[in-house]
Amino acid sequence: MTYAHWKPEIDNDNICWLHLDVANSSTNILSSAVLDELLKVLDELSQSLPKGIVFVSDKSNGFIAGADINEFTVIKTYDEAMTMLNRGHAVMNKIEAMPCTTVAMIKGFCLGGGMELALACNYRIMCDDASTRVGLPEIKLGIHPGYGGSVRSILKAGPVAAMNAMLTGRMLKGRQAKGMGLVDELVPDRQLKRTAHYFVTTKPAPRTLGFKNKLMNHRLVRPLIANQMRKTVSAKASEKHYPAPYKLINLWQKHMDNPTRMLQKEAESVASLVTDYTAQNLVHVFFLQEKLKSQGKKSDFKPAHIHVIGGGVMGGDIAAWCALRGFNVTVQDREPSVLAATMKRSQDMFKKKFKKDKRSIRESLDRLIPDHRGIGVRHADIIIEAIFEDKDVKQTLYKVIEPQMKEGAILATNTSSIPLEKLATCLKQPERLVGVHFFNPVALMPLVEIVRGKNTSDEVMTQALAFGRQIDKLPLPVISKPGFLVNRILMPYLLEAVQMIEEGMAPEKIDQAALNFGMPMGPIELADTVGLDVCRSVAKILSENMNVSLPPRMDTLVDNKKLGKKTGEGFYKWSRGRPVKNKNVTFSNINDLENRMIFRLLNEAVACLREQVVENEDLIDAGVIFGTGFAPFRGGPLHHVHAEGVTEMKALLESLEQRYGDRFSPDKKWTSL
Repeated sequence: MTYAHWKPEIDNDNICWLHLDVANSSTNILSSAVLDELLKVLDELSQSLPKGIVFVSDKSNGFIAGADINEFTVIKTYDEAMTMLNRGHAVMNKIEAMPCTTVAMIKGFCLGGGMELALACNYRIMCDDASTRVGLPEIKLGIHPGYGGSVRSILKAGPVAAMNAMLTGRMLKGRQAKGMGLVDELVPDRQLKRTAHYFVTTKPAPRTLGFKNKLMNHRLVRPLIANQMRKTVSAKASEKHYPAPYKLINLWQKHMDNPTRMLQKEAESVASLVTDYTAQNLVHVFFLQEKLKSQGKKSDFKPAHIHVIGGGVMGGDIAAWCALRGFNVTVQDREPSVLAATMKRSQDMFKKKFKKDKRSIRESLDRLIPDHRGIGVRHADIIIEAIFEDKDVKQTLYKVIEPQMKEGAILATNTSSIPLEKLATCLKQPERLVGVHFFNPVALMPLVEIVRGKNTSDEVMTQALAFGRQIDKLPLPVISKPGFLVNRILMPYLLEAVQMIEEGMAPEKIDQAALNFGMPMGPIELADTVGLDVCRSVAKILSENMNVSLPPRMDTLVDNKKLGKKTGEGFYKWSRGRPVKNKNVTFSNINDLENRMIFRLLNEAVACLREQVVENEDLIDAGVIFGTGFAPFRGGPLHHVHAEGVTEMKALLESLEQRYGDRFSPDKKWTSL
């Protein structure tokens, strides 16, 4: 029988190599059609049973990426979700029950439903290379494993290791996965097929859980460990906003004594989550992320040499990040001592990234070259300027380096708010100036704004977007307006928070109001973290064109060199990298504080839509989520406005205007949202 997605091949040893190559898709995904077809394939193989079945991917980019996320968007009811989940369970249970040996031969990404399929097999063989990873990342979509992965991963790796992998959703390298027991063997690519053949023919004894893991799975011990897991999760995500991790912990605590029952309860738990507000919005965020990734696919441009000017925290971290992503980088600064600090900070970044992988650490350091004299300017394909946020200082630099730049090289500025048209007036070739605006900290913030000035050429813009993806960032194309998109939307929110401090409110209370909304960090702590000097600089630039004013308290702190985290004191005092907060502050009656901050942000997002700073609402939502951490479970600021009701939200904004003044005056775009 011929199939659309699966291709069984029986070799001379009666082993079936079951190839997956999903039709009309660049990636293997477990859609309903793919799963239904697999059931038919397994039924057919059961009629003439081979010695073993080896699951193989024919896609070059990985094994199986997971379920078809598009199908999540059409599920509206619990019963529809149960139909989808029962189909997945039927397939995985069928694989697990096959009377012949089953092996998953994993090369490339094996995630979500793909990993659950692998766990249903008797054995998992994993390719030992950097591009091969396994994981159960469903938690990032507001659900948890739903095709039996919760039960089977715990039985293979033990409760603590498996639950940690599921609760974080992290992708695991080969050594991690093998050490945990999630995979049975780790071999080079050239030995994959031979090893799979060996496991089918010899059937080595499967690894079993040790005494410690069995003890942790005991019904009397599970509540103690579960409580600790809840404490760990609650430090990062509240149950109100993100119910999935808590449901997963409850599932394990209540039902692990009976794995068969737990499989059924797993499906019921996921079915209740799939149609939930959080999951629906996190799926929306997933597609926003994919949209940003697609922005960088329009060019095959890849620079051979990157030169960064400015060895401070921002410039140095940009240089280190580019070196970490495999590029040859020179980094320039007037002060050799600054470059020495850059190299030390870069080494710390590489050690944090690569852990004990000394070879990768050394190779990254070898790609990063301190360049006090700026020799790299002549050889670079992209020059990234990351110096002080001052138009005159930047233009003085441009006049020096432009004559040295080679033909076709791109001049990228990391300015956070200065319109490119103002910077370009000194250039003979203004068409090659583009904004490449990173966010702090560079290693953690996924977004990079690619800013188009009036003079920026189509080719340079396309190349800059491609570069953004090549350094593993999410490139957001924006037009050159003061503050661009993210800082412009964020600044009124921050300034409203500072205004509340002027009114005598405790910074702790203001930050808690933002956390209640779902922000990852309060605005006062965020301002201190970014640097109050940076906030003031951006606010002054924005005040020329927007209805924003700088509260006197920020001026006072900056003038007194109290810049926040980097100086040890700002709105908070800082100790060992953390703000020292007053534990006696009460958090009652903070709804009004929350509304004041959030509605300033929402109103500015609407204004950016009217001015077409980016192409559409989705790109505004994506930029604010990935550039500021805006509550992902709400799907972005404009998505949130639509979910709550445009009319209702506009009325709330107008009530704030009546009480607090015209800074809350609704943008005229509200009437046509």
